[in-house]
Amino acid sequence: MKNTEILFFERPFPSANSIVIQDDQIFLVDTGFGSDIIRTEQLLTTAGILPAQLNGIINTHYHSDHVGGNHYFQQQYNIPVAAHLWEGEMVNQCDVESCGAHFLDQPVEQYVVQQLLVDEQHIMTGHSAFQVLHTPGHTLGHIALYEPKQELLICGDLFHYNDVGWLNMFREGTNSLRRSFESLDRLATLSIKKAYPGHGRAIEEPLIMIDKARERLEKWMESPEKMAWHACKRIFSFTLMIKNGLNSREITPYLLSCNWFYDYAVHSFRSKPEEFVQPFLDEMIRSKAAKWHQDKLIATAAYEAPNPKWIEEDWKPGNWTK
Repeated sequence: MKNTEILFFERPFPSANSIVIQDDQIFLVDTGFGSDIIRTEQLLTTAGILPAQLNGIINTHYHSDHVGGNHYFQQQYNIPVAAHLWEGEMVNQCDVESCGAHFLDQPVEQYVVQQLLVDEQHIMTGHSAFQVLHTPGHTLGHIALYEPKQELLICGDLFHYNDVGWLNMFREGTNSLRRSFESLDRLATLSIKKAYPGHGRAIEEPLIMIDKARERLEKWMESPEKMAWHACKRIFSFTLMIKNGLNSREITPYLLSCNWFYDYAVHSFRSKPEEFVQPFLDEMIRSKAAKWHQDKLIATAAYEAPNPKWIEEDWKPGNWTK
């Protein structure tokens, strides 16, 4: 019997990885950051897939680096989008909290979710049935996709190779850590030969990586401040990528304008936001999450800077139209 083929595209920031499920039906899992849409199309066409051939887009969750290409594919090719019920309803209602876009200051062009997915639903591709697994933690509506015959897992940002997705207690709830741990516990019961994460390389030893992820979350349970530092640095590193760095004079006013910075400074570190700026920058440098290049702070992770004009657009749910 023919096997369903998985095409895995490991992508540099600010885009998340994209995965193609190729069978009688062809699905694209996660469309990358919005400014990278030309590259997303190139990945498909180079693999011999015309965008118009796609039967659907499936989002593991609604962060900008995973859903940024949805708008383009819908406008240009009328491709339907599937996502978890909770997040899909928020997007369709233009809820201001959709995609975490305002909280994180990340542009996302408006899109619509046509198929609202629920836990244990099956997505039929022809020769395979991918099981939708609700795996909350990183976001409340995060999902993974599991194909039991070939023992394949598309895991989004629940876990990566030697890493985990950051956790947002202020928008996903104070129990996001416990939810993420329980989601990992659920996956650990499955027979998985290969996993495809939202960032980084494909995982050949998924159960080992799940165990490592659980160990890290256990440490965060013992020391929640570590989880907060991890989140702050991830959020700001992403900002530095999409803005291609910030000049020293821009940093303090920018941070003080951000909802996420206020919440973490005040509630996680018991500090006034203006007093937390320097300790935060010191930690960014100490941990090598960022570095100074002349008078500009830049992210150290590999990334492809978006066109500055694209980033200037204020594409956020508050400006979407019903």
